[in-house]
Amino acid sequence: MNTNTQYIGLWIKRFLQEYLISIRNLSKNTQLSYRDTFRLLLPFTAMKNKKTIDKLLVEDLTPSIIQSFLLTLESKRNCSLSTRNQRLSAIHAFAKYVGINNPEYVEWCRLIQIIPLKKTKRTLITYLEKEEMDAILDAPDKLTIQGKRDYTLLLFLYNTGARADEVAQLTIADLSVSHSSKKSLATVLIKGKGGKSRRCPLWQQVVNEIKPLVQGREAFEHVFLNRLKQPLTRFGIHAMVKRYAKKAATKQPTIQEKKVSPHMIRHTTATHLLLSGVDINT
Repeated sequence: MNTNTQYIGLWIKRFLQEYLISIRNLSKNTQLSYRDTFRLLLPFTAMKNKKTIDKLLVEDLTPSIIQSFLLTLESKRNCSLSTRNQRLSAIHAFAKYVGINNPEYVEWCRLIQIIPLKKTKRTLITYLEKEEMDAILDAPDKLTIQGKRDYTLLLFLYNTGARADEVAQLTIADLSVSHSSKKSLATVLIKGKGGKSRRCPLWQQVVNEIKPLVQGREAFEHVFLNRLKQPLTRFGIHAMVKRYAKKAATKQPTIQEKKVSPHMIRHTTATHLLLSGVDINT
């Protein structure tokens, strides 16, 4: 066996920099999640083997160490079962990659692959009734610049069913609204997970609100900016949705019973489309 292939560092580098990016073409967020798994796992493994990280061998990462690592995530880092399973899935994918590319590690791969995921309760994601969604849309103060932007963003989420991350990376070039009319429908190009894109029609109400927001700006700029003229992040969008949901709940108390998020608005869009008679495949 080539001496270099015994070292886990070689395989980690190939896995993160070649396999995930060039072969799997995973999203940036997924790549970072996998990377963070090994950022936690490698020091833990080195400590258990009483070695420095650069001296770790593939076979130093034993099933018992992985199980101990997973237990630590739950007991000391207070990670949820979902996070625990995410970390294990990344380790499973890494072991499979090593096993496929180096037959000497097939048995090592098998022993790691049989470490089971833990069963979790599936969270039922509900949706907002029409009056609840309307209450959230009415929550921003449209007389202020920030309130006007927030209203436009909430309306855009409801119109498109886009994820928070997709809205955060939206640029002016992705919009086709300048010559929108009844004959020429306004649309937006939404760049989704795994590099997949989809084009979504925009309501005239959204077009009317979004045009002043982007007027006079460059095509490469992000559509939604914060008060410092920096692009809004998905975390900022999450916080904004929760803030207006809390405000709307004072007028529509049923909202208090729901964990409102951009993802719930996404489900709301889908549900309202179905209820209005749109084909489920659409």
